[in-house]
Amino acid sequence: MNFDYIIVGAGSAGCVLANRLSADPQTSVLLLEAGGPDTKMEIHIPAAYTKLHGSSVDWGFWTEPQTALDGRRMYQPRGKTLGGCSSTNAMAYVRGNRSDYDDWAAVGNPGWAYEDVLPYFIRSEHNEQYGQLDARYHGHEGLLNVTYATRFKTPLADAFVDSCVQVGIPPNADYNGAEQQGTGLFQFTIKNGRRHSAATAFLVPALNRPNLKVITHAHAKQILIQSDRAVGVEFITGKNQTQQAMARKEVILSAGAFQSPQLLMLSGLGPIDALRSAGVPIKKELPGVGQNLQDHLFSGVSCLSSQRGSSANFHLKPINQLKGLAQYMFSKKGPMTISPLEAVAFLKTEHARPDAANPGRVDMQLHFAPVHFGTYGEADFYDLTTYPVTDGFTVLPTLLKPKSRGYVSLRSANPLDAPVIQPNYFTEEADQQVMVSGLRKTIEVMKADAFRPYSLGINVPTVHASDDDLWQHVLNIVETVYHPVGTCKMGQASDEFAVVDTKLRVHGMEGLRVVDASVMPTIVSGNTNAPVIMIAEKAADLILAEK
Repeated sequence: MNFDYIIVGAGSAGCVLANRLSADPQTSVLLLEAGGPDTKMEIHIPAAYTKLHGSSVDWGFWTEPQTALDGRRMYQPRGKTLGGCSSTNAMAYVRGNRSDYDDWAAVGNPGWAYEDVLPYFIRSEHNEQYGQLDARYHGHEGLLNVTYATRFKTPLADAFVDSCVQVGIPPNADYNGAEQQGTGLFQFTIKNGRRHSAATAFLVPALNRPNLKVITHAHAKQILIQSDRAVGVEFITGKNQTQQAMARKEVILSAGAFQSPQLLMLSGLGPIDALRSAGVPIKKELPGVGQNLQDHLFSGVSCLSSQRGSSANFHLKPINQLKGLAQYMFSKKGPMTISPLEAVAFLKTEHARPDAANPGRVDMQLHFAPVHFGTYGEADFYDLTTYPVTDGFTVLPTLLKPKSRGYVSLRSANPLDAPVIQPNYFTEEADQQVMVSGLRKTIEVMKADAFRPYSLGINVPTVHASDDDLWQHVLNIVETVYHPVGTCKMGQASDEFAVVDTKLRVHGMEGLRVVDASVMPTIVSGNTNAPVIMIAEKAADLILAEK
């Protein structure tokens, strides 16, 4: 099999690239996906997000023990189907802060400042509320549908926004617009009550093109390299047979922050010690491969609700699930049309980095969920199906700009083995301080007057907790937000740990790029799916410019 381009990974970035590169009928594209088609019903029902973790469409990775978290191993779901994590995430559409991208440019990545990347956010977007928003920041002709939740909303969502305003967080109807800081309702990748994944938005419209071939259940084994040039990909099919496909122009890795560096190392590109330890023949030393791992973490503050049915917990009961599903199937309305999240706030703690050029730089995000997460030991934090069936709500303070850095490495030379994932969460004391500050602000929000009609009071954690108590609460309940980035860092060749250049080409190699969350030099201030789609949109232009 011979193609112009081979894309490894049909996640958010891979689906965008497959669409954009195959738009020219003279260009042949092969898209390889280790998972299967996105036919699982729960993928497409927004509220069924809770059924996807630990399922057949989840890689279900785990970290190594975390020394700063009493040795806990942390769950790391990753989408294993067409659409990748865009088919299994909570559908929040968040671009991040303008300073995130200006920082990328400032450390040696010209062309990636906010004003450079904004057109690519706009290109992909079809915003249902376009006429109500500032058109300088939004699109209405793109393939990806973005909308506020219009078919169902609990009264708690507005109560959260009002409570934030009451404690000094300014209202902000569009955190993806001129200013990120403030509080408002979430924007989602949902269309007509259904998840609008990257597969639905970008891949489906291109599937009938004769120059695009998609192979599912194709697990990449290694990149085929000749004289410092990527010439193809070897992969294992569902029948456990090894096949090869050759690339006339480029191999593009879009396998994500864990598996793109893993595949580079399996192919002999990476830190020499890691390659030798796994018994992989060394093709080229690239010390930065797998390094610079960053992720978001959140803890939670929960209240019981005084008004039965005011929260979303009621639809977790089997009888209410059936009622909600029936309503969904017949009208595409009701609680099954929404994400587990409803509202959000972006703010600065006292630890936030000063920025005279952008006073709106933030370091904390509050995710609001109309679901009670239970007390310690009652539920798996990442699995809503195990939560106590009781009315309540939760605010999740989220560490946006962690200083701690980790790495991804090889467990063995077997491509079917999971990679070693060592994030080193909270090894920097500054991260612990910001998280405790976020919890204190969250408790303040939960005690505000706007929540009083709905709240029986905070029951997790203790309201009058000391800083030490709050840190113990973090140890008990903290989880990741599933936003790993940075492991194939973008930067100049003079940066020892940069893996790709500003055009996302792997340093020292020909015909090989990485296009996914792993290229981010530093993590963005918010959920990462929208930025990954932006990266792929920009990468498509960079690739096509070199035809």
